[in-house]
Amino acid sequence: MQKKKIGIIGVGNMGEAILRGLHQKGMAKGIVVSEIRPDRGDYIKKNYGVEAIPDNQKLASQVQIIILAVKPQELKGVLQAIAPALDASTLLISIAAGASLGAIASILAKDVRLVRAMPNIAALALESATALSPGGGASAEDMEVAQEIFNAMGKTVVIPEALMDAVTGMSGSGPAYVCLFIEALADGGVRMGLPRKDALEMAIQTVLGTARLLSEQGEHPAHLKDRVASPGGTTIAGIASLEAKGFRGAVMEAVAAATQRSKELAKIPG
Repeated sequence: MQKKKIGIIGVGNMGEAILRGLHQKGMAKGIVVSEIRPDRGDYIKKNYGVEAIPDNQKLASQVQIIILAVKPQELKGVLQAIAPALDASTLLISIAAGASLGAIASILAKDVRLVRAMPNIAALALESATALSPGGGASAEDMEVAQEIFNAMGKTVVIPEALMDAVTGMSGSGPAYVCLFIEALADGGVRMGLPRKDALEMAIQTVLGTARLLSEQGEHPAHLKDRVASPGGTTIAGIASLEAKGFRGAVMEAVAAATQRSKELAKIPG
């Protein structure tokens, strides 16, 4: 990847998160971004040392890898603008939610190697869970490049595109579910007499620490749960209450509902 020039079209929250991850990993050399606002372009150049130009087609003609980090409603116009500069040597990676590889290919109407990526909002903390799906023309090397890019801002998995809606319903929407849990956990502490500020700080740290422990030790959540829940103790009493209220079933239903909604919304506007 070091020998290939990368272009990022769209440096909003997600686009900048990708750029920041690559910058911190020492992989930002040769990157060029598309930005029409001079002040934003100056900010990008000052903070990341990369070139910012206002012309998408000009950018596309200069690079071998293009990351489309634009909003879904902007995608069709951007694809039509850059299509003349693309050919079979171009690797195009799209993070536009709901835009299938087939829909992108039909707009371009030419042979381009495509990869679809679905990061989540944790990318802003460089802790994204990103799913990657290859298009028909993407090679094993292309997927390695895509993984290298998105591993700079978290962790990646490679899945068939047919499962992208499930990814949206789980890890895409998942941060909101986790926020609800953290808020409820803190409210439980407040109910039991803890100051709200302390309860919230401890709830956030509890979730953060547990996730890090599972990630670093590679332990299944059920095993860690069993280590905490001693016989006849406080934790098993709390778990019994959660199970009685259908906690796990409610979470699974949330993922299913969000997945179905993702399927309903999957299209490129315009």
